[in-house]
Amino acid sequence: MAGYFSNHSQFQTRFANAASNTTTTTATTTPTIPAETRPRPPTSRHFSTSVAHPPHEERDRGVDVPAPLAVHPLRNTWVFWFRQQRAPGNKITNYEEGIKKIASFSSVESFWGLQTHLSPPSALLPTTDYLLFHAGVRRPVWEDPLNRTGGKWIIRLRKGVADRVWEDLVMGVVGDMFDECGTQGEGEEGGWPEICGCTISVRQSEDIVSLWNRVDGDAKVREKIRDTLRAVLNLPPSTIMEYKSNNGVVSPSPFIAHLNHATTDSMQDKSSFRNSAIERMPSIADAS
Repeated sequence: MAGYFSNHSQFQTRFANAASNTTTTTATTTPTIPAETRPRPPTSRHFSTSVAHPPHEERDRGVDVPAPLAVHPLRNTWVFWFRQQRAPGNKITNYEEGIKKIASFSSVESFWGLQTHLSPPSALLPTTDYLLFHAGVRRPVWEDPLNRTGGKWIIRLRKGVADRVWEDLVMGVVGDMFDECGTQGEGEEGGWPEICGCTISVRQSEDIVSLWNRVDGDAKVREKIRDTLRAVLNLPPSTIMEYKSNNGVVSPSPFIAHLNHATTDSMQDKSSFRNSAIERMPSIADAS
């Protein structure tokens, strides 16, 4: 997993760090002993011989102690995953075997602590995926109970723009910018959000981002998600977007033209991106 992270720092033990913040005391009533005969405390490679005062003792002695930093909780807990199609040795793995959990986060601080140490998509080898999903999703796959009745909006990107698009999409999902797109489903802590998660798939000649929602049967909800996604990513009107159900038939929308007139769901054709429904914005002539 280390190959997918950046900004690694040297490991330092808490015992070594304690030495830099310790307060040493000198006894004024003890006669000075020559250096060559002064007794020395036992040394250790693992522990500092200095004594660090706990924060409450520092306060009792009138020393200013910084207050603990405030934590800004997120509305939901999210989990970062990654998937690599080829394992070490260039062996192709199946989808389930390739998915690995990175970490979960539930506050602004823990999000940035993780985000800043993840390598950007442009640094990943094809074929590699980043996946960000709600903690209620046990596994980021079509068959998961929260994903099974939903689908995904798909955008294909030319090489060179994925880093900006992916960061904007992640912050839009984590920052609840899609909250007005659907109703809360039944679940723990007030229900599940309509947005289940998002992914980016790094390919040889393109990068593909997708935004997964919980229910694919409501065309108005899908279109609301589409419009919000365009705004969050600042997409030009000419951007082609695709929608694909995970396990069902996509209800009709006036702006969706079916690819080859035969769309299938992901569980049927075992693909997230093939045979999807292409969405095109109406032309001026159509609007009039």
